[in-house]
Amino acid sequence: MAPVPPALISCGKEDKINVMTAAWTGIINSEPPMTYVSIRKSRFSHGIINVSKEFVINLPNLPLAFACDFCGVKSGRTTDKFKEMNLTPVKCQKLDTVMINEAPVSLECKVKSVTELGSHDMFVAEIVSVSVDDKYIDDNGKICFEKMGLLAYVHGGYYTLGRYLGKFGWSVEKKKHKKPKRR
Repeated sequence: MAPVPPALISCGKEDKINVMTAAWTGIINSEPPMTYVSIRKSRFSHGIINVSKEFVINLPNLPLAFACDFCGVKSGRTTDKFKEMNLTPVKCQKLDTVMINEAPVSLECKVKSVTELGSHDMFVAEIVSVSVDDKYIDDNGKICFEKMGLLAYVHGGYYTLGRYLGKFGWSVEKKKHKKPKRR
C-alpha cells in the first residue's frame, strides 16, 4: 500500500467525546470540499459519528505521533484517550463536536452519506470549516505544510513528511529567462 496520512478523528460532545486513529481518509472533491473516513462498524467512534453525523479530521505531526498510535489501539469504550494522551478538546467553530487543540490542522466535517463497504462504513462528508495553528501560517496567509512535520503511515510504520519539492505542474513549467537590462 502507498503511504497514507494517518488522522486523529475526534467526535462526540459533552461527556461522550472520543478520538480514534484512521488511515483510510482523504479529499474526494474540491467544490464543495468533500472528504471521507472509513471506520470499522465495531469501533466506538463509528456509533458516535453514525448518530451525530459529524466528526473532525485532525492531522497529526511528530509531537502527536505517540498519541496517534495509542488512539489507534485503545478503545474509547474503556479509555478516555483525550485524558490519557494529554490532548485538549476544543469546541469546533461550526459543528457541535470537538477538535484537538494540539493538531496543526483540523477539518470540521458534516456527514452527507454513509456507504456500507463490508468490514467498514465510509462516511462521506463536506468540510465545513478548517482550523490551522497560527504558527504554520506565513505573513501572506499561506499555510506552510512543509513546517508541520505531518505523519505518513505505510506497512505498519509511521514516518514524517516535510520537504517541499515544487508546486503542481513544476515538472513541465517553462523556465523563466532573465530580461535583458536596458542601458
